[in-house]
Amino acid sequence: MKHIYKGLVLCATLAFAYTHTAAQEPLADMLEATQADTLSKVQVAFRSIDQRDLLGGVSVIDMKEMSEKAYTSNSLGFVDNVVGGFNGNIWGNTEYLVIVDGMVRDANNVLPHEIDQITLLKGASAVVLYGPRAAKGVISITTKRGEIGDLRINIHANTGFYTPKSYPKYLGSAEYMTLYNEARANDGLAANYSQEDIFNHASGSNPYRYPNFDMYSSEYLKKAYNRSEAIAEISGGSEKVRYYTTTGYYRESSLLKVGKTEDNYVSRFFVRGNVDMQLHKFITAQADANVTFYDSYSANVDWWGQTATLRPHLVTPFIPLSYIEATDQNSLNAVLNSSYLQDGKFFFGGTQQHPTNPVADAYAAGDSKFVSRQFQFNTRFDVNLSPLLKGLYFRAKYGIDYASTYNQGYSNSYATFAPTWSNYNGEDIISSITQYGKDEKSGTENISNSAYRYTYNVSGQFDYQNTFNEDHNVFGMILANAWQTQRSGHYHRTTNANLGFQASYNYQHKYYADFSVAMPYSTKLPTGNRVAFSPTVTLGWNLANEKFLENSIFDNLMLTASVGIINQDLDITASDNEDGYYLYKTVVQKGGWYSWGDNGGLAATEFQRGNNPDMTYVKRKEFTAGLRGSMWSNLINFDINFFTSKMDGGLVRSGSLYPNYFTQIGYPSSSIIPYVNFNVDQRTGFDFSVYANKKVGEVDLTLGVSGMYYKSTAKKRDENIEFSYLSAVGRALNGYWGLESEGFFRDEAEITSAPTQTFGDVKPGDIRYKDQNNDGKIDDNDRVFLGRWDSPLMSGINLTVKWRDFTFFAMGNLYLGGHGMKDNSYYWMSGDSKYSEIARNRWTPETAATATYPRLTTTNGANNLRTSDFWIYKNDRFNLSQVQLTYAMPQNVLRGTFIKGLSFFANANNLLMIAKERKVLEMNVGSAPQTRFYQLGFKGTF
Repeated sequence: MKHIYKGLVLCATLAFAYTHTAAQEPLADMLEATQADTLSKVQVAFRSIDQRDLLGGVSVIDMKEMSEKAYTSNSLGFVDNVVGGFNGNIWGNTEYLVIVDGMVRDANNVLPHEIDQITLLKGASAVVLYGPRAAKGVISITTKRGEIGDLRINIHANTGFYTPKSYPKYLGSAEYMTLYNEARANDGLAANYSQEDIFNHASGSNPYRYPNFDMYSSEYLKKAYNRSEAIAEISGGSEKVRYYTTTGYYRESSLLKVGKTEDNYVSRFFVRGNVDMQLHKFITAQADANVTFYDSYSANVDWWGQTATLRPHLVTPFIPLSYIEATDQNSLNAVLNSSYLQDGKFFFGGTQQHPTNPVADAYAAGDSKFVSRQFQFNTRFDVNLSPLLKGLYFRAKYGIDYASTYNQGYSNSYATFAPTWSNYNGEDIISSITQYGKDEKSGTENISNSAYRYTYNVSGQFDYQNTFNEDHNVFGMILANAWQTQRSGHYHRTTNANLGFQASYNYQHKYYADFSVAMPYSTKLPTGNRVAFSPTVTLGWNLANEKFLENSIFDNLMLTASVGIINQDLDITASDNEDGYYLYKTVVQKGGWYSWGDNGGLAATEFQRGNNPDMTYVKRKEFTAGLRGSMWSNLINFDINFFTSKMDGGLVRSGSLYPNYFTQIGYPSSSIIPYVNFNVDQRTGFDFSVYANKKVGEVDLTLGVSGMYYKSTAKKRDENIEFSYLSAVGRALNGYWGLESEGFFRDEAEITSAPTQTFGDVKPGDIRYKDQNNDGKIDDNDRVFLGRWDSPLMSGINLTVKWRDFTFFAMGNLYLGGHGMKDNSYYWMSGDSKYSEIARNRWTPETAATATYPRLTTTNGANNLRTSDFWIYKNDRFNLSQVQLTYAMPQNVLRGTFIKGLSFFANANNLLMIAKERKVLEMNVGSAPQTRFYQLGFKGTF
């Protein structure tokens, strides 16, 4: 907390300093180097540059422009649509770094309306200065700042409703019981449910005795739930000081409406502000602060989880008191003592194995609130050193980010009552009741799951920028950069530290050369290998400035090429060591339960791994080429980038490099094989962004198409395989491996003649697999590569139509080439699991020719329920992500009022999906459903 106080004190100090310097020098007196900043439009690593000088591997989104025509609650909601190169990853690399105003932070703690610009830094040359942990790409977010002018107030407000797309469809009680009996018969077991019970459940004559519990019923779920938001922005300033502040609140309810779940909500309140000050004609300063209060309240019930597991015939949530036999006063008294009678009904808990139910939990189990508090502060000083050397600046930044989370709430126990039913004269009554548990409220609020995260950022740099003879433009930077994150539960801090150097030159904004290099330092590596050298070189040529293209169709045509090597420690990690420290060291521990006679009664010594003093960084080796430009007076704008990149030196414990006696197999197991740099991954592809702008009469049209295609390949692996088709080398990195199916076994004769199935005993109706190696048995050696689970081709399409005071905006995303696996509980049914409607397509001797699902079983799903192409599907799809209509009130209507601007909008999100497997893609199992969102809103400027 002391760092928070330091930040607040520094803010106050800066404000005090401003009051003493505001009357000194006007902003116009700042030296020529400041004018270069006014040309800067795009934020790149540790500086901003004019967009015409932007080299390849960088894309930018103007969020101010986007916010005028499209609303989103996600700060990165437009990134995969408006520009190319992003598909949940950057050029196929996950673990991208998010930078907010130069500080390492979370993207979800910045709302879209607060953002001025988002820069997607993709190429190695674009990210190298940020250090090793930025090696897989950077998303740089620049928030809004104050501008010179009168006080300006923007008010945003909107409200909307989420509606579910679809729900899973499960079988009712009678059909489930019938099919469960069939499954037992398939396993050679007796029926579990009598035909009389099945009939009674099907008839619905007494739903309390013979329940058909549907957790997706409208009795428990709303048709829609609300999200509302209100935000205020205040900005303005003078030549001496500029300020911007925003505050807002949103609240989102829940789809559930049973018991305390009706009060479920998520809320977020925040305050963000910044100030830019000219402390002296040579010194400018910035100070930023943000505070966020996030709360998520819910009743203590796992409603959505139980929808996938709780079978419908087991539970009746409530039973009317009127069913209790009039002479059974003991049962009636027991129920009447309950604290949770609801409209003359009492909780029914089922059996001793199922003493509670989700409805009762929703009413009586208590509640919980997830609490998150986050404080952020950063400051920057720019010192103009032009009196020493024209064009020289010193810049320093410091920032802190403190976040804490915990759960608070009450956990209660409650009584449930399982009835014993009888039938007298054709009427069902409860003859006796068994009570499980008792009503108890401790009255003590529980605090649990406390966690914190603390990050600090610091950097200092010397910048030199100058122009000689009006033709030669030079820029140089010397940089020191570091950030560190401490998390609760982690002994080691996540650290990024590096030095950087950049030298850039362009001649007449025609010929460009850039040399950027970083020198990272990582304590994950052994002494002697902790420092590395990461060089990148970029060349650019603006052909549009050449005489041979003076009168061509091109307004601008920038050709770029870049090569580079980045040393990174992101991949210095292991499954048993997430932080990745000391992986180069030997690990020796006590092992085994026995001891040697000469070991003094001590247990055996066990090696977990050996020593590797030569372990080094994983290297990103990359070549890129880019072409950016515009044609026919900006009728067409385009940006295309080709990339080929290798991640060289991934860690493995290589069995092929060491003799087999380095590993002891048996108990206790032991190995002195160390982690070594070995694996190589390659990603090759291109991204693109093309925009067409056309005015037709009074209508302005803009059509944008962007996207990315890439191929990922395992180029080198440590493998010990008998069959070549099992090799990962040459295969996609993100893929499914499994068996190749050959339909269902038709009869016992076919099973007898087929290769031996090693995944349990098989029967007619089970899936038959291909024997890839012809060894007469089906096992893991018969697995093959089935397909990529990610989409190699992703494209975003957006359309803007402006007519007078109306603006129409629509965007959608296309995904091609990916696959999914139907491997959740909705499809993989066995044992006592809940049955979905898919079970209706099961194999039986009568449906053998048409069945699309294996036979049902209660004892053996090992053969059928495993990764294979039987369950795979193509997830090619087009999503209509957003449609919005905005109306801006004409200025002549507002003239003479205090309102400077007023606009209204209506939008809809996730409206449509076009896909062969749309039902599969739109359905969530065991979690809240996917939704569409419809809302109305307005923005006023005063």
